[in-house]
Amino acid sequence: MSAGERRVLERLRDLVSIETPTGDAEGMAAAHALIDAWIAPLVGPGEPVEVDGVRHLRWAGGPAPSVLLLGHLDTVWPRGTAAERPFRLDGDRITGPGVFDMKAGIVVMAEALARIARPEEVAILLTSDEETGSTTSRALIEQEAVRCGAVLVLEPSLDGAVKTARRGGSIYRVEVHGRAAHAGLEPERGRNALTELAHQVLALPALADARLGTTVSPTVARAGTVTNAIPDHAELRIDVRAWSLAELERVHRAMLALPAHTPEVELVLHGGINRPPMEPHAARELLAVARSVGAGLGQPELVDVAVGGASDGNFTAAVGAATLDGLGPNGGGAHAVDEWVSLASTLERIELIAGTLDALAAAQAG
Repeated sequence: MSAGERRVLERLRDLVSIETPTGDAEGMAAAHALIDAWIAPLVGPGEPVEVDGVRHLRWAGGPAPSVLLLGHLDTVWPRGTAAERPFRLDGDRITGPGVFDMKAGIVVMAEALARIARPEEVAILLTSDEETGSTTSRALIEQEAVRCGAVLVLEPSLDGAVKTARRGGSIYRVEVHGRAAHAGLEPERGRNALTELAHQVLALPALADARLGTTVSPTVARAGTVTNAIPDHAELRIDVRAWSLAELERVHRAMLALPAHTPEVELVLHGGINRPPMEPHAARELLAVARSVGAGLGQPELVDVAVGGASDGNFTAAVGAATLDGLGPNGGGAHAVDEWVSLASTLERIELIAGTLDALAAAQAG
C-alpha cells in the first residue's frame, strides 16, 4: 500500500471515529478541527458560520471561485455507534457509521485539493444538518451556489453512477386535536384523536401519483398516554417526493385542505415543500467535463442516474447553479447497519475530482 493510500485510510478512520449525529455540537466541533487541519495548509483556515445555533464550516475560495465543493458532516447514527461498529478495512471494503454517507466524500474533497494547481480558488462548504432537512444551512448553501455558479456535490454515488436528477421533497407534521374522556365510563364524550389519525394514515397515500413518480408516505405517528383514556392529541409525519415542482405544489394544496373525518376534531398542518427537484439540465455541462476527465485518466465511463432521494444539490440546482451530484465513491448501505465504501473507488474518485477541479479552473481562466 502506498503512502497516499495509507493517508486516505487514516483520514477516513479518524473522521469516522468522530461521531457527528445531527445536533451534536461537540462531535461537529471535533470534526471541524480535524478537517481544517487537512485543508488549512492548502487554502488557509476554514470559517465557522453559525446559523440558529448550528455551526457550519466554509472556505471562501477567494473573490471569484471556480467551483463549490459541497458536503455534509452530520450522520444519522447516534453516539455510541462507532464503539459498536468501529471503522474496519476488509479487503477493498471499508465499514463504519457514516463512512458512505458521506465521510468518504469529505476525505475525497481534502485529498483532491492537495493535488490541484490552484486550491485557493475552490470554495468549500460543509454543513451540519443535511440529514434533518438543512433547515439552518439552506440559505448559506444557496448563497454559496449563486456566488460560485458551479457545484460538485460529494454525496455518495449510486453503484458508481453520479446523480443528475433527484426528486424534490416536502415534510409535513399534522397535529390532531380531539377531546379526552374516560375510555370506560364515558367514551362517547371524547373525540378520539387516534381514530382520526388512523383515517388520515389510510387516506393520505391517495394523494400520490404513481404514474408521475409522486409518493405521499405517512412515516411517524404518535397518540395517547394511557390505555383507559380517549386520546385528545395525536401527531402524524408525512414524507412527500416528486419529480416536478408542480407535483409538490399540487400535494401541498391538498395538504392545506385536509378534511377531518371525525366531528369536532381539528387538524393543524405544519411544514411544506423542503427541497425542490433537481432537474437534469443543471448537470449537463459539469457531467461532460467530468466524463472527459475520467476518460483521460483511463477510468470507466461515468454513468449518470436519476434518484428518488433528495440532497443539498436540489437547492443549488434550483438557484441556477450548474450542479453535479453523487460524486462520492462507490459503496452502499446508506443509513443502514451494513454501510460500506470501496477503497479503490475512493482513490479513483480523488483523481476524478482533482482533474475536474483543474479543468474547471482552466476553463474559467480562459
